[in-house]
Amino acid sequence: MTDRFVEAAPVLRSADYEHSCTFYRNLLGFTIHEEGGDPPRFGIYVRNGAILFINAWDGGPPGHPGGWEAYIHVHEIADVYAEWATAGVPITRPLTDTVYGMKEFEITNPDGNVICFGESQD
Repeated sequence: MTDRFVEAAPVLRSADYEHSCTFYRNLLGFTIHEEGGDPPRFGIYVRNGAILFINAWDGGPPGHPGGWEAYIHVHEIADVYAEWATAGVPITRPLTDTVYGMKEFEITNPDGNVICFGESQD
């Protein structure tokens, strides 16, 4: 079996996105790779190989009502999805093409944590 897992990013909740932006950029030296919302309520922050998702949307970003606790990038996502669906993994959002250029699906672990798996469509 091919190793399809590429990297993982924790999703950190924020009560104040602007405050978090200042903290991660100015104090920790991260840069903003991408933001979502107007005004921004979600951001992908990077520093070298480290990736953090900062989420200030109540209940999660639009289209993700429960929000994520982690985001895991994979290769060959359709194969991972099919393997887990066949194995009975509780998939809580089916494989979907997003408006932001990813193909994703979500699972919810036994503790209720939502983990999103995604592959870039670029």
